[in-house]
Amino acid sequence: MLAGGKGFNQVIAAVRLGAQVSMVGRVGADYFGDIFLQALEAERVQHSNVLRDVENGTGVGLPVVGLDGDNSIIVVPRANMHMTIADVQAAADQIEAADVLLLQLEVPQEVSLFAASIARQAGTLVIFNPAPAAPVHVDFYRVADLWVPNEHEVRALTGIFPSDEGLVQVAGQALVSLGAQVVVLTLGERGCYLASPGEGSLRLLGYQVNVVDTTGAGDAFCGALAVSLARGEPYVRAVLFATMVATLSVTKMGASASMPTLAAVHAFEKLLVSD
Repeated sequence: MLAGGKGFNQVIAAVRLGAQVSMVGRVGADYFGDIFLQALEAERVQHSNVLRDVENGTGVGLPVVGLDGDNSIIVVPRANMHMTIADVQAAADQIEAADVLLLQLEVPQEVSLFAASIARQAGTLVIFNPAPAAPVHVDFYRVADLWVPNEHEVRALTGIFPSDEGLVQVAGQALVSLGAQVVVLTLGERGCYLASPGEGSLRLLGYQVNVVDTTGAGDAFCGALAVSLARGEPYVRAVLFATMVATLSVTKMGASASMPTLAAVHAFEKLLVSD
């Protein structure tokens, strides 16, 4: 049994890459909640706003990994989906002081929207990972600076599944036309597609590695993207960095356990240059 979930995985990805990270969330007053808080403490994540819920247990998920390393996940949301706006209000100072706010859909949408509104007023960059795949509130188009969906998530948002190269661009541009300011559409081993109304579009290919387990790869990508953008890197450089981090994550079993360190990413980058 391992600590996981999108928010937790993204936090671990970011902190292992050298970022100072604060997490806002909710776990149960149970054994699984203990595991989360102990892991956050061990990774030196600021977690004063990860609350214990005495009425709802910690959310759980069961990843099912195929022989090719691909995965699907059965999720049972519990305490995480009982987060409130008051929980976020208590963390307003942390959000306002941050360089980047990273959001996903394993907490109530109204909670994420409230957090994003605080970030927007403070000039904090808002990255929105619309995962797991679901319809989203239209206000996310107003408050999110950057959208990071995968193939299944962009289909939930636009009705278009990017199964081939032609549809990759169609799906990405469809999300831009709905109001997304910048889109990074992740495509697994095929790489990703970057699009924005003002900057045009760019197709970036993935790296070929021995895939062991893809669980958490998207979270690795999002955490790394947040770190790179927090450091002031341009979008293209940030996406390339995130692609390397996600690539390394699929070479090991597990989600948070597979998140690489910054030293490992630099070593991988040197190998790519030498090749």
